Formats: sequence, C-alpha cells, structure tokens
Amino acid sequence: MALLSTLGALYIGEIMGQSPCVLCWFQRAFMFPLAIILAVASYTSDAGAWRYALPVAGVGWLIAFYHALLYFGVIAQNITPCGIGPSCSSSNMLIFDGIPIPFLSLLSFTAIIALLIPISWRSHE
Repeated sequence: MALLSTLGALYIGEIMGQSPCVLCWFQRAFMFPLAIILAVASYTSDAGAWRYALPVAGVGWLIAFYHALLYFGVIAQNITPCGIGPSCSSSNMLIFDGIPIPFLSLLSFTAIIALLIPISWRSHE
C-alpha cells in the first residue's frame, strides 16, 4: 500500500505535472519513508517493524485527516497551493472519476494502519 501510494504520488507529480500543495508535501514526507521501512521489514521478515512504522503512519494519517477536513470544508481555511502548482481544492486534483487526492492519502494511511495494528497485537501474545 505504501509503495503504491508513493508511486501514485510520483505519477501525479512527475507524469501528470501536478505540483503538490504544502499539506501534500508533508504527507509525502511520511508516506515515502513508509514504503522503504515496510519493504525492508517485509524482506527481512521483521515482525517488530510495526514499532517504527506505526508512528510514522499515524503522523501521516493526522496530516491527511486535517487535509481532508480542509478539503471538505469542515475546517474553514483556504488550502494554499505550493508555489506555482494548483491548489488541492481545484477540480483537476480529482482522479478515478471524482475522488479527491487528499482523500486517497487518508485512505492509504488508514489502510496501512489497519494492516499494522493486528501485527502489533500478535507480537504481544
């Protein structure tokens, strides 16, 4: 999931040419390392990887949740674009027939956390 999200973010930025907003950059700062952490943990069969992956995913989730609240208008504040790029609130930041990119990030972090929590429970048994 983290690798797919990382590749998706790179595709949107590098292939589609969409510059990420400030909050998207912060989410990338937590998603990109997760792809590496979880890949190494999978390769080495490190069942304890949840100890360092879960906090990274949790902070990323909080940023994504805040971003989603801004996007859907629950929090009254404008989303400012990063530099010359478009704002995440613009209509061209929708993919897969109208799903906003900030919501996809939230779904990705949620899925990663949902997959890491049972691993943490098993390690305590």
